[in-house]
Order: sequence, then C-alpha cells, then structure tokens
Amino acid sequence: MNAKVNWDGKLSFTGSADTGFVVPLGASPEVGGDNDGFRPLELMAVSLAGCTAMDVISILQKKRQEISDFRVEVNADQANEHPKVFTKAVIEYHVTGNDVDEKAVVRALELSAMRYCPAQSMLVSVFPITLKYFIYDQTGELSISDIYQPSDQ
Repeated sequence: MNAKVNWDGKLSFTGSADTGFVVPLGASPEVGGDNDGFRPLELMAVSLAGCTAMDVISILQKKRQEISDFRVEVNADQANEHPKVFTKAVIEYHVTGNDVDEKAVVRALELSAMRYCPAQSMLVSVFPITLKYFIYDQTGELSISDIYQPSDQ
C-alpha cells in the first residue's frame, strides 16, 4: 500500500492512496491552518471505525441478521502533552434491526477484533480499546447494551 500527501499551502494537504481517492487534511487556525480538512489523527480514528464497521456489517449479513441501521463510533482519549497520542479508545457499535441476535453481534465484534481488522489489531497493541455494543429494535428502542472485552487484551 502506498499513500502520499501533497502540500496545498500553509498547513493544507491533499492525501491520496493506491485507490486514487483523495482526502483533505488541514489544521486549526490556532496553529496556522485554515481549518480546511481532517486532522491526521482524526483519520486514524475514522480508519479504526471504518475497518471494524466493514467487518462487523459483513459478518452480520452473512449471519442473515436483518439490519436496518448501523453505525460505529470511536471515542479516543489523547495525552495532554505532545505528541498527544491516543491513550485509550472506546468503540461503540450501534445495531438496529429486526430480532437481531446478540450472540451474532458479539461474534462479529470478536472476529473483527481478533482476526480481521488490521487497524484494531495494530492500535490495540499500543493502547487499550474497549468495545461496547447497543442493539435497537426496529422502532429504535434500545433492547440490549453491553461491553465486549476480547480475552487477550
């Protein structure tokens, strides 16, 4: 995999990779930027959310779960001092559907965390990641919520 950024002036860049898609990167005005793109560390959080989301929804579809809405949120704490790395994260999986099986959701999270998601596997070696899941019925009412902690973390 190859990735690059091209400088667009000040603290603005355009990032791209092998797929050819582009993403704007920027910085806040407080540090000399124009507030015109993702912060690089934000993209790490988005990458983590996207990686595990693709795994989990794919597994749930293979398990024939009737999912009508799905989102993954990453809440990452950062150190106060530079380089302000992530110190821990919580990944929240919000699954809405008809008779969604909790065991199927837990298994999907487990497979993503332990086997399929390279972003999660890489980052969990640096800081702790907690997985929470929320299952909603078709009306949007919360029916189940719990925490899943992989056994090797």
